[in-house]
Amino acid sequence: MSHTIAELETPIPVVDLDRLARNLDRAAAYATTHGLALRPHIKTHKSPRIAAEQLKRGAVGVTCATPFEAELMSEVCSDVLVAYPPVGSARASRLAALPSATKLTVALDSLRAIDDIAAAARTADRPIGVYVELDLGMHRVGTPTLDEAIALARAVRERPPLEFAGIAFYPGHVRESVDQQQTKLDALDTSLRAAIDAFDAAGLHPAVVSGGSTPTLWHTHELSGVTEFRPGTYVYNDRTTAAIGACAWEDCAFTVLATVVSTAVPGQAVVDAGTKALGREPMRGTDSADGFGSLLDRPDVVVKSMSEEHGILDLSSTSWRPAVGDKVRIVPNHVCIVVHLNDVIAGLRGDVVETSWPVAARGRGYDL
Repeated sequence: MSHTIAELETPIPVVDLDRLARNLDRAAAYATTHGLALRPHIKTHKSPRIAAEQLKRGAVGVTCATPFEAELMSEVCSDVLVAYPPVGSARASRLAALPSATKLTVALDSLRAIDDIAAAARTADRPIGVYVELDLGMHRVGTPTLDEAIALARAVRERPPLEFAGIAFYPGHVRESVDQQQTKLDALDTSLRAAIDAFDAAGLHPAVVSGGSTPTLWHTHELSGVTEFRPGTYVYNDRTTAAIGACAWEDCAFTVLATVVSTAVPGQAVVDAGTKALGREPMRGTDSADGFGSLLDRPDVVVKSMSEEHGILDLSSTSWRPAVGDKVRIVPNHVCIVVHLNDVIAGLRGDVVETSWPVAARGRGYDL
């Protein structure tokens, strides 16, 4: 028997299935139009079911961050990139133990990571592709100089069965509104062209140039030499993505359904979604109002503060006054964090709960 949204126990994450489909279709069409390989990052949805939908629309493979994500995605995908340094024998061995039919690639930026994944590859007797990660502005991971990057690529070639597969970067430092990104994108393009030229001059042509993010998604084709891109958030979108113009508010497919549990204090309403349902991620890369989420149908109503099980809605800018027992849908600041806080997601068609699926790749997937 199908349920309506009114029958759901809250707080619970819900996804508008029509919006989800539009988001998937739009990115797939963009990739096709510009001849780019779409390799979406599954950190946002953590679901083999959603990954299968991305693959059905032409994605060449998926991107993961953890061994557990890679293990689960190998059930639906034969081409997996782990865009996280495979440092440590436990992590490297777990990745090398993926099914032999799965093409595995890792991104890294150190000789230690090369040695760890090379040892695991030899033990498992399997080839593993390697992207050398470049720091092109975010200053998180990635080699800061091209000489270091080229040296790592040569080290990969010296350690079969590793295979140098290309270069990777993440433009996470570009978080301005889409219409204000051009200066940073131009600098990124210049750095990327220089990197490709340097690798070519060293006789190490990068067959794959992998980059991209949701904030820069629609500008990916403007970056020289990029062959594949790895957006994650676009599948659901969130308050930050909408605020910077990388999607419309109507493209936010993911919300947290919550119930108003108190209106005792004038000027506010308390809902049953606090930090354990919404996370505590601030808005990033935007001058929009503070808070930890806003209502889907009333974006001016913001979750102004939270404790573990309580979220405080600021009603100072609206004449709307909810009653105790009313349900609201909250668009979180950062959807990836919120998905990871939950075990299951309800899929809606209008107000009807049509389906549900587990957040299968939540956690690390191992026993001590």
